[in-house]
Amino acid sequence: MFRVPVRLLKSINSVGKNHGLVGNLRKMSSYPINDVMFGLTEDEIALRQSVRGFVEKELAPYAQDIDKNNSWDGLRQFWRKLGDQGLLGITAPAEYGGSGLNYFSHVIAMEELSRGAGGIALSYGAHSNLCVNQICRNGNEQQKKKYLPKLISGEHFGALAMSEAGAGSDVVSMKLRADKKGNKYVLNGTKFWITNGPDADVLVVYAKTDPTKHQHGITCFLVERGFKGFSTSPKLDKLGMRGSNTCELVFENCEVPEENVMGGIGKGVYVLMTGLDYERLVLSGGPMG
Repeated sequence: MFRVPVRLLKSINSVGKNHGLVGNLRKMSSYPINDVMFGLTEDEIALRQSVRGFVEKELAPYAQDIDKNNSWDGLRQFWRKLGDQGLLGITAPAEYGGSGLNYFSHVIAMEELSRGAGGIALSYGAHSNLCVNQICRNGNEQQKKKYLPKLISGEHFGALAMSEAGAGSDVVSMKLRADKKGNKYVLNGTKFWITNGPDADVLVVYAKTDPTKHQHGITCFLVERGFKGFSTSPKLDKLGMRGSNTCELVFENCEVPEENVMGGIGKGVYVLMTGLDYERLVLSGGPMG
């Protein structure tokens, strides 16, 4: 069940009247929505209201400075608050600390966070869906127990690394190599335009274990920030979605333990493709917000 602190419940009654923030705080881009017209249940309406109340207090007041500076000193603290609200693992099972809700609920949360600050919401989507959800759907029990609790609590940041400078839309043409050496895989190459890259503690990374098999030579790995041979380039100074930190990832003989293969050797394309529809669905809540 979604965890809504009592202090937030007291604040949501005024949302429909004010359509945003009051006083000197930044107004959120919201208009009254009659959710009943669109078939939302009472629980879904309550979820929207509670997330909106949380965003009005904890995110929207900082949005202007985030956009101006392309950074936020309070990001890590805010991430822990997202975890406390049950938002970082909104679709994850309760046994790992998640809220166990559906993808429609995830879209609602994404929409409301985007009303407050689009860049931070994009980072939220990359963490909660591209990283957490992929581990929930494809990780083995050992991987789930190891990585999900800290990602869901907000202690850790998550990211997904798929795109490269020469492999964007045609992602299966990726060049990042992963060669087996003993009980490890050694990764060499780069990933580009990676949301949360500068901050991520855990990354879902796709690499070629057999370049001769094209898409069937792709394998998915779980990479930790502290792995030998892994580094990040300085974050990009973007025109939009500022505050959502993005950078290039560099793998120079990066050693990844064999047990960090997710979904099986050569099965990365299935992990990748089966997740894309969920990722597109949830991220669609961004422009709606």
